[in-house]
Amino acid sequence: NIQVRQGDILQEPTEVIVNAANEYLQHGGGLAGAIVKRGGSEIQKESDEWVSKYGKVSTGQVAVTGAGSLSARYIIHAVGPVWKDGNFNEPMLLASAVKNTLLKADELNVSSLSMPAISSGIFGFPKDRCTQIIVKTIYEFFNLYPNSSIKELRLTTLDNSTAELFKKSLMDIQISQS
Repeated sequence: NIQVRQGDILQEPTEVIVNAANEYLQHGGGLAGAIVKRGGSEIQKESDEWVSKYGKVSTGQVAVTGAGSLSARYIIHAVGPVWKDGNFNEPMLLASAVKNTLLKADELNVSSLSMPAISSGIFGFPKDRCTQIIVKTIYEFFNLYPNSSIKELRLTTLDNSTAELFKKSLMDIQISQS
């Protein structure tokens, strides 16, 4: 069950919230800043401990922390690429961040997660390409892992234009597979 939701990802009643993070898991602005502001400083503390133990999170990879006082059980911090011009493997790195998020959620045995348009905010990834890559990667994941624990995936964004692009990408992939 893949849904597009326009609204606050922090209000989604899912087991996992996906955070569009930077390599050092410093949650200062954007969605990451909002997560720490609402979920509590323990999220930043766990993130700092993760980086101390394992080192920075490479682009395309993920890290997991608790969700503090948010209703979710976990936060998967996905490090998407900063958009340069499309010639630095940005599409592949974004697909990797999405796939690794889904693999980690499956490993955590959760049934629901909410994911934003990773890299489309301050990282500057063009929203139309971003949403297409995210949706395509989600479909590829579920084709490869039909028995995944994930039963509900919410593509959640605050702005209407990104929600519409997610909807278009979902319709396009459904048409191409029929």
